[in-house]
Amino acid sequence: MAGGGTVAILGAGMAGAAAARRLAEAGLDVRVFDKGRGIGGRMATRRTQAGARFDHGAQFFRAKGEAFRAQCAAWIAAGVAAPWDVEGREVGLPGMPAPVRHLLDGLPVSLETTIACVARGDRGWMLTDAAGATEGPFAAVAVTFPAPQVTALMETSGVALPGPERASYAPCWSLLLDLDAAPGFPEAHLTFPESPIALIAREETKPGRAPGHRLVVHAAPDWSRAHLEEAREAVQAALVAALEARLGTSVRPTYAAVHRWRYAMVESALGHPCLYDPAQRLGAAGDWCLGPRIEAAFDSGRALADRIAADLTFGR
Repeated sequence: MAGGGTVAILGAGMAGAAAARRLAEAGLDVRVFDKGRGIGGRMATRRTQAGARFDHGAQFFRAKGEAFRAQCAAWIAAGVAAPWDVEGREVGLPGMPAPVRHLLDGLPVSLETTIACVARGDRGWMLTDAAGATEGPFAAVAVTFPAPQVTALMETSGVALPGPERASYAPCWSLLLDLDAAPGFPEAHLTFPESPIALIAREETKPGRAPGHRLVVHAAPDWSRAHLEEAREAVQAALVAALEARLGTSVRPTYAAVHRWRYAMVESALGHPCLYDPAQRLGAAGDWCLGPRIEAAFDSGRALADRIAADLTFGR
């Protein structure tokens, strides 16, 4: 294949968005595909019919490295992020997906498109979605799914990309509650070392959020794993009861729902910034490469983009 060409990026979460923006800045064309109805991945916000918003995935991000610190400053300057508290936590505005949207602004994104198979031919990579439609050719492919989904796609496609199988995730059940009264504690964000409740966040304390009394409750990994396949109604009832036991008082929700995150938090990371096979022009990135932080996904996506850009632009 000749140098240059369009890069297909599978996944519109933080890693995919960071890779897409980095490649675009390098002068390469990109096309992003995601199976969801919206972008952001685990940086997700749910809106109810009544208009209430819940960040039901990642609650915040925090910068440690220079690159991500500069990016966070750019998001704050653009009005798509703001500090949440004095401990350096930051959140998206008006919801957690906003920074990802900002990275993808102006780039082509195809949503509700599940890529079921990738195949490489003489002209480049072709993608086949779950409906049987094909896209391509592409000069390179960057897969930014959770590691088990990367492995599954490679197996289905008959393509070798060793590495993702060594990473592992903990699941998480999230409970969303809109209450008719204050929950009885002043803190914006509580964490607990023991199961079943791992985290409680008060949505209305975040900048740019509407007033009210909205909680996002994350179950602990061991509890979530033990109850992963149970019916949503049973999980919701159990988590409400656990929350009441934790708070020592009853809660009266006007809205309640649960969301299951099968791949919520990295438990075992690969230990490398990304995976890339220059012979195939195929790579993978995500927080599973470096660790359970949004910054890790950002750094991994950029690292993969740099590998692809160097490969495709060499010899132009």
